[in-house]
Amino acid sequence: MRLALNQRVAILLHEGIVGTTGKTGMSLIRYSEAPIVAAIDRENAGKSLQELTGIKRNVPIVRSVADALKYEPQILVIGIAPKGGVLPDDYWHEIKDALLGGMSIVNGLHTPLANIPELKSLLKPGQMIWDVRKEPPNLSVATGLARTLPCRRVLTVGTDMAVGKMSTSLELHWASRLRGGRSKFLATGQTGLMLEGDGVPLDAVRVDFAAGAVEQMMMRYGKNYDIVHIEGQGSLLHPASTATLPLIRGSQPTQMVLVHRAGQTEVMNGVPIPPLKDIVRLYEMVACGAGAFTPVPVVGIALNTALLDENEAKNAIEQAQQETGLPCTDVVRFGADVLLDAVMQS
Repeated sequence: MRLALNQRVAILLHEGIVGTTGKTGMSLIRYSEAPIVAAIDRENAGKSLQELTGIKRNVPIVRSVADALKYEPQILVIGIAPKGGVLPDDYWHEIKDALLGGMSIVNGLHTPLANIPELKSLLKPGQMIWDVRKEPPNLSVATGLARTLPCRRVLTVGTDMAVGKMSTSLELHWASRLRGGRSKFLATGQTGLMLEGDGVPLDAVRVDFAAGAVEQMMMRYGKNYDIVHIEGQGSLLHPASTATLPLIRGSQPTQMVLVHRAGQTEVMNGVPIPPLKDIVRLYEMVACGAGAFTPVPVVGIALNTALLDENEAKNAIEQAQQETGLPCTDVVRFGADVLLDAVMQS
């Protein structure tokens, strides 16, 4: 399933448009081809989405699901991604209002909704609840088989969670297609799955089968494309991250792109972010397994400069290039061509 082009979508984003939890909803507003007819955020109702976020999309911000119904949405997407992926208590009445208003629900949180009797009882013919984070069936452990594929396999890796790995992979994918390449974006998180319609929700997969799930996905698509852009997850630097290593082993990447938020110095309190050149070496050493696997270069730096003005962003990009000796850009702000060139030349 994916958000179809003929489905009118409202996104539930309380305190998420300018907060830290709205990653899913804001990515959909930026990248989804489906018509987004309302963003629901009681903190910012009536304000301009473009002025708040810089995203050039004319979407009204309303206070509640009840207020969104006048725009005739057919689907309500839960657009927040709080720590732990648990549905906030004050979201329940909004979900019920959406179902009573005839909408289907797309849920990317860890809290499953489809089998809750109270919600099921509100479903009418044509309505559904899609819990995105479900482990795929028939999984097995990984064997390193993806290294036999002929395609380029480009994995985004990060200095932290939620720094822009999905955006970087999407921008690289679209740049590849504009150049006429047979390119595929492989989604590994809930937002990517909503956008692409297929992939694997990696944080819903039991850890023993995580690399195998990625490998299974790679083998399904890798023979049919020249270049595959694999959406990165987590970070080797983050104490809570379990997804990065299975992605590396399951996809057997041929190139990596390091994603970093400009100016960020800590993963969390007391856990510093080392110099970028050291992180490049870390990912390259882990990817090759100290020689067990083929060497995998980090070919460029994708710098998230959303918190900087344009001049500050250009200075930060130049500084990262000097520090690492690698090409660097902000793919959302300035396009992905610089990094795609580095991928294709490696």
